Amino acid sequence: MDISTPNVTLDDSMIETFQREGAVVLRGFFNDWMEPLREGVDALIKSPSPLERSYQPSDGSAPFFQDLCNWQRIEPFSHFVMESPIAELACKLMGSRQAQFFHDHVLVKEPGSSQVTPWHQDQPYYCVESAQCISFWIPLDPVACDTSLKCLAGSNHWNKLHRPKRFDGSDLYQGDTREELPDIDAESSKHRILQWALEPGDAVAFDFRTVHGASANTSTHRRRVFSARWVGDNARFVDRGGKGSPPFAHLTLQDGDALAGPEFPIIYRQT
Repeated sequence: MDISTPNVTLDDSMIETFQREGAVVLRGFFNDWMEPLREGVDALIKSPSPLERSYQPSDGSAPFFQDLCNWQRIEPFSHFVMESPIAELACKLMGSRQAQFFHDHVLVKEPGSSQVTPWHQDQPYYCVESAQCISFWIPLDPVACDTSLKCLAGSNHWNKLHRPKRFDGSDLYQGDTREELPDIDAESSKHRILQWALEPGDAVAFDFRTVHGASANTSTHRRRVFSARWVGDNARFVDRGGKGSPPFAHLTLQDGDALAGPEFPIIYRQT
């Protein structure tokens, strides 16, 4: 089951941790891809897509840039998705026969940004369901532990999807009757929070169902992140009854159809 890149190996304990805890830290697997991904982020900020969603905190602090689904037009992102070890890593961690790309997401919190990424699960935002799913949160700058991604250990096994929210706290879907997430910060003693200091080349891999969030960027440097989302076997399109994130408004797939299309290539299959 081992996957080796220069000086690093994915072993069975990492796979077991991901599947049990819903998140695992990977050290140094993407060292060789930092400069291309930084070039890609620079190009994206200069030429954002129509899906760009930047947030300007109401207190006037530094902005939080976000953009999605750019891998087909930003060449360094395309090379990373197609040629880096990420697809094989996804396949092994998910325990699937194949790794199918779902979408990319760039997140840049400028230094001093007060914007907090609230606790949430990704799955209810997405137009896909798969028993195997994984997101890689790949920082392109050093990230201190207190400003890094944080995940609730074991929340991937809650067997419950909570009501997705926008950043302003409003419901994403009209008439959504699912339970809201509990107040994680007020009940922090009830949970085990996973959080790591990270260096460029590291990544956190987590399940779409894992509850996660991120603090404001109180540091004096940018926090650039490239995130890549993948699904495994038998991934199906799901009509959530509203504009999800990403919206994928052009798709003609019907509820329950196999996830298919040029946006969602199968990059790796186990032999």
